[in-house]
Amino acid sequence: MNPSPPGDEGALWYDDEAGPMVRAYTITGGRTRPDSDSDVDLIAVMVPAVGTAPDDNLDEEHLALLDLCRDAPLTVAELASEADLALGVVRVLLGDLLRDGHLRAIRPVPPAELPDVGLLRDVIDGLRAL
Repeated sequence: MNPSPPGDEGALWYDDEAGPMVRAYTITGGRTRPDSDSDVDLIAVMVPAVGTAPDDNLDEEHLALLDLCRDAPLTVAELASEADLALGVVRVLLGDLLRDGHLRAIRPVPPAELPDVGLLRDVIDGLRAL
C-alpha cells in the first residue's frame, strides 16, 4: 500500500490494489437514503433526461453515473457494478440525479398491473380458432 503523505493537501489516499479509499458516507454526505420522494428500485432502468446538461455542482461520482447512463440504459444494480460503488451509495446518488432532473427512471410494471395470464391464453386460443 502506497498512501499519500498526510500533509499533501490535494492527494487522495490510494491503495494500488483497491483504488482510492473513500468511505461511503463521504461520497453521500452522510446520507443513507435518497433525498427524493421516490424509492430507487434495483431493477429500474436509468436513462438521461432529454435536454439537460450536467451542472458544476455535481460531484465526480454523480458525473460517472451520468456518463454510464449516456452509454446505454442501465438498471440501478448494473450501475452499481459498473461504477464499482456500493449499492446504497449508488441509490443515494441516483436519487440526487433524479431529483435534479438529470435522469429519468423507467420502473418495471408492478405484478398487480400485468394482464391476467388466463385472459391472454383465452385471447390466443380465440385467435387460433379463427
